[in-house]
Amino acid sequence: MRVDIVAVEERVWSGEATLVTAQTTEGEIGVMPGHEPVLGQLVEGGVVSVKTADGERIVMAVDGGFLSVTATTVTVLAEAAVLAEDIDVEAAKSTLAESQDEAAVAAAKGRLRAVERA
Repeated sequence: MRVDIVAVEERVWSGEATLVTAQTTEGEIGVMPGHEPVLGQLVEGGVVSVKTADGERIVMAVDGGFLSVTATTVTVLAEAAVLAEDIDVEAAKSTLAESQDEAAVAAAKGRLRAVERA
């Protein structure tokens, strides 16, 4: 199935995949080719992972947005998304320790979860 993961400012990842998992407000969802159409709201500080058609695993932190699924496509429209390999772990830990901003703390927790799952 075709997967497009897009943040407000950039396309984060596009390609063919056999499985996409994402954290929505209704719980974690796994999507495989032929899945029933669904629209889900992503949680703040969530994690999306993709198993590519060639077996690679891509993991990213996402900050809110939506997941749209058809029988042949998955589209993630996130407010922000960062690939696990691009996450600054020390900055995320610092944000957790010092920030009072709930959105910043949720984003930092999501980034650390993405790194753990990668």
